[in-house]
Amino acid sequence: MTDITERFLKYVSFDTQSADGTGHVPSTEKQWALARYLKDELTAMGLTDVVLDEKGYLYATLQANTTAQDIPTIGFIAHIDTSPDCSGANVKPRIIRNYDGGELVLDAEAGIVTRPEKFPELPDHVGEDLIVTDGHTLLGADDKAGIAEIVSAMDFLLHHPEIKHGKIRVAFNPDEEIGLGAHDFDVERFGADWAYTMDGSEVGEIEFENFNAATAKVKVHGVSVHPGYAKNKMVNAARVATEFAALMPETETPEHTEGYEGFYHLIAMEGSVEEATLTYIVRDHDRTIFEARKRRLAEVAEFLCGKYGPDTVTVDVTDSYYNMREKVEPQMYIIDICREAMKACGIEPHVKAIRGGTDGAQLSFMGLPCPNIFAGGLNFHGPHEFVPIQSMEKAMQVVVNICRIVGEGRLN
Repeated sequence: MTDITERFLKYVSFDTQSADGTGHVPSTEKQWALARYLKDELTAMGLTDVVLDEKGYLYATLQANTTAQDIPTIGFIAHIDTSPDCSGANVKPRIIRNYDGGELVLDAEAGIVTRPEKFPELPDHVGEDLIVTDGHTLLGADDKAGIAEIVSAMDFLLHHPEIKHGKIRVAFNPDEEIGLGAHDFDVERFGADWAYTMDGSEVGEIEFENFNAATAKVKVHGVSVHPGYAKNKMVNAARVATEFAALMPETETPEHTEGYEGFYHLIAMEGSVEEATLTYIVRDHDRTIFEARKRRLAEVAEFLCGKYGPDTVTVDVTDSYYNMREKVEPQMYIIDICREAMKACGIEPHVKAIRGGTDGAQLSFMGLPCPNIFAGGLNFHGPHEFVPIQSMEKAMQVVVNICRIVGEGRLN
């Protein structure tokens, strides 16, 4: 068996950063390199039905080793790409053995230091072995830790045939970080009864609730007139845009909310006298409140149209994904199995709602119930990202135990 650390360090050597707006699938050519490497690795390990499709989605099977009847086919999924927010090229990981709880000096010369007072999760990992960056790139634990855990679990099961399990499907997809990871996922080809994405953070996390999400494009159409003669004629689109923003609830923004509280997030704003555009993302766990939030945008636009003239402000809202809870809750044994698997590893399960989205949300609405499990990394998408080796090992053990429990036919 290949050590999980060795496997992870190999994966992060690939630059797999995705990119918005390229019009390609995968969005970047460089994601193919890791996908092809994984295809060869899974084939060499002994998995079957290993297929890398024309869009960069990799599927494989660990065949059942039990003759028991009616064992469900389960799946495990992770994403190949890393975030566009920070470079993933030429990653230089370093292992800090037996972390002592102090500062992590990533680049002494450049003064790049990860300090416990800024990253309060650090003291929880005293005594563990942390893989960190050199302070100039992200690490890629999101989600190469998840890939390493799934592949290592399949390798472990192949080397331990005494652990009985049913048919297991694995898949690795591109473009999760730009919200497109599930768009071309072939649920029918995958053929699992349910699955788990390995894409969470801290040890023990189980996530089967996420935001309902939408993107709103607000367009303001002004009337440009020479400012010396503009009275009662000009409609300044840029100023109307600021008025629109001011009319939105001041405290219902990301910086004022937590837990199950939703928000409006103004992510872009540009314009001139003649035209202006605002882009919002809208989030809420509650579907009814989510719909009310979208109506609020339309109501503000209607108010401003009444003030400045018809069609001055238009709002185009596009739903992105919905809360997977409504698809997972009718089959809560999926979560119960995960809880039992964690407890068998000495892990206290911690169910939490995602203040964001996940491929599993979209997959759940595509007919594949798919909650999310911890992968162990922290401080994703930036140079202070790190992952404890022990967390990856625990995540791998959870995957093995889920396969064992399902293989024993112990469904609630």
